[in-house]
Amino acid sequence: MTADYAEDDRFRGARIHRCDLAGLEIRDCNLSGMKIVDSWADVLRVDGYFDRLVVNDVDVSAYVEAELDRRHPVRVLARTAGSPDEFRAAWDAIETLWAATLDRARRLPEAKLHERVDGEWSLVDTQRHLLFASDAWLGNAVLEEQSPYHALGLPAEPGFSAGDTAKLGLTPEATPTLEEVLSARLARMAVMRRTLESLTDSELHRVCGRKPADPYPDQEYVVGRCLKVVLKVEAEHHRYSVRDLSALEAAAPGG
Repeated sequence: MTADYAEDDRFRGARIHRCDLAGLEIRDCNLSGMKIVDSWADVLRVDGYFDRLVVNDVDVSAYVEAELDRRHPVRVLARTAGSPDEFRAAWDAIETLWAATLDRARRLPEAKLHERVDGEWSLVDTQRHLLFASDAWLGNAVLEEQSPYHALGLPAEPGFSAGDTAKLGLTPEATPTLEEVLSARLARMAVMRRTLESLTDSELHRVCGRKPADPYPDQEYVVGRCLKVVLKVEAEHHRYSVRDLSALEAAAPGG
């Protein structure tokens, strides 16, 4: 039986020597200062956010970011948007990408759209998360809507407890179809488009009267920062989705 360790610090500063770690999965962990020395693998997969990533004494951080940007140019548009026109251009690209990707997804059986690839979120889960991200950073923080959170929104763990999601009126245990999620998700995307169509330089620098949700830190949130979070989350999760969608298509009959 596979051992499962969660919210545990027993391995902090540990030294693992001459152990068989084949198949080990480390997820949502702080790896600052971690070293893997004189070890071997046929395939070693590393996904995450790293200020520096050094492999065999070679800092590959810049190469990895440049290659991701080459493969997914929308990442650059989302990351570098500074003017209203640049925000609008980034959102145009994001809408175009998702339209094509969702058309691909609809060709698969519904059950496949709930399937997790390598333990990652399913395509439906990803759409639910993007719905929540828009509700929090746009609907609540920027627009200060009276009821910004849709019940099907799915926040990221471990930042949100069961109490947090209940307080926001979310139902993470729900099992909606893709089209049920998209009914709310596409409506929120339209709100984002309308918001950007009227966006001005002064609005970009306005301080929001709310934070995205209670679990977020109490600090100053500026409209431009909040909108950029939406852009970046959309761009990164589109990257994840097309990666996993290709795997689902390959595994489907006739794939």
